[in-house]
Amino acid sequence: MPTPRVLMSKIRQALRLLADSGLSMRKVAAALGVSKSCVSEIAMYARDAGVNWPLANTLSDDELQARLYPPARPRSSTRVEPEYAALHQELKRPGVTLQVLWEEYRAGAGEHAYRYSAFCDKYRAWAKRLKRSMRQVHPGGERLFVDYAGQTVPVTDPTSGEIRRAQVFVGVLGASNYTYACATWQQTAADWVGAIIEALAFIGGVPRLLVPDQPRALIANPDAYEPVTARLLQELAEHYGVAVLPARPGRPQDKAKVEVGVQVVERWILARLRHQRFFSLAELNRAIRSLLGELNQRPFKRLPGCRASAFAALDAPALKPLPATAMVLAQFKPARVNIDYHVAFEGHYYSVPHQHVGAAVELRVTATTLEVLLRRQRIAAHARSAKPGGFTTVAEHMPASHRAHLQWTPAKLIAWGERIGAATAGVVRWQMERRPHPEQGYRSCLGLMRLAREYGEDRLEAACARAQSIRAPHYRSVKSILASGLDRQGSSLLGGERGTAAPMPQHDNVRGAGYYGHH
Repeated sequence: MPTPRVLMSKIRQALRLLADSGLSMRKVAAALGVSKSCVSEIAMYARDAGVNWPLANTLSDDELQARLYPPARPRSSTRVEPEYAALHQELKRPGVTLQVLWEEYRAGAGEHAYRYSAFCDKYRAWAKRLKRSMRQVHPGGERLFVDYAGQTVPVTDPTSGEIRRAQVFVGVLGASNYTYACATWQQTAADWVGAIIEALAFIGGVPRLLVPDQPRALIANPDAYEPVTARLLQELAEHYGVAVLPARPGRPQDKAKVEVGVQVVERWILARLRHQRFFSLAELNRAIRSLLGELNQRPFKRLPGCRASAFAALDAPALKPLPATAMVLAQFKPARVNIDYHVAFEGHYYSVPHQHVGAAVELRVTATTLEVLLRRQRIAAHARSAKPGGFTTVAEHMPASHRAHLQWTPAKLIAWGERIGAATAGVVRWQMERRPHPEQGYRSCLGLMRLAREYGEDRLEAACARAQSIRAPHYRSVKSILASGLDRQGSSLLGGERGTAAPMPQHDNVRGAGYYGHH
């Protein structure tokens, strides 16, 4: 750059003093009241222009100005401008840098190429004019951003006319802005994870990072630095092999892609559905899906191509393959193993290996199965049952003494009673026919066998006959009769000789014994 304009008289004086006085530049500057750098530049320009002191004194001011400070030559306009939009898209490919792109540009432009520093400066100046979300450069297949839209969609129950507000989930891939959307009833953990599973199926692969917000449904312990993900999201991450990187609370720039994606979905999908009435969530999702293709085919305004073409070029080749089977949604519930080595879920009881009695466990429940987890290890698995009050018991979970009980059948128990006598057989049949659950009857009959060993078969037969006569033909009554000695009072009390039983009562309001300690 030329030196600032200085009065021609001082320029002439500086040239004279430098030529004739033998003074240093510092002393010349002090004598003229200018800076040393100003004197140095005058001397440099005069030397470059071939102007010495005698010559300078013969030139007019305009001539001296023109000789020392000629007008700058216009820059060459033959530089080849890079295609900045294409550069921006190429930077999203794994391993591609500005250095690589500049070398390719220079090879094509030759001597008309910008130098590397100018190339980078011009690209960055161009990129600053893009929207915030478009300026971010994410390698292909790296990130899937997910969030829920603020707008909801009314869905009318066709039977009652009740209107529910459906929530709209949005997922956006970082490199291509390829967008997915669907509706769910709520924003529970199951809704979030179910929508993410559908999004992965829609894009046909798995990115390296999943970037959600930090809702309580997904993040058990929200934190800007070390958030703790909830159990269901952890299971999704393990099943699909994807890392979860929640956006920092209050930092929308961490998920600018999906923030813009939500706006796009609201403007180009929800706005177009505002006059339609929907009567089911499935109907709403079909309408959203029909508009997704059009949204992803819309051309970019400042970048080449569209979301679909960018997805095919950038994200799709870099995505990891989906697992062989989709993740099955499950709910998790804490439980404790009861004294009867069963856990309860929705009124049904499921067995656990008996050595875990009293242990705190976790239930993993799907639509068809129930698993019991102890320190994240599965210790029992059952088909899910909707029968309230019922029991699902695996023989291997029982103690050895309880497994022996399973060897008995109603026919075997009745045959044993008949061998003792008619009264005993009658009491055994009552246990089989009148108990709410046959297993309860088994337990009572095994108790009768123990009484036979303790008191003898004759006394048991007499006690059973006595129990029938007082309309209490169950184990507790027989045991009480034997303990009190009422069976020893003779045949007159029993209504006949041994082997002839009193008629069985038709009604009995006495509560029977429990099964395996459940009651």
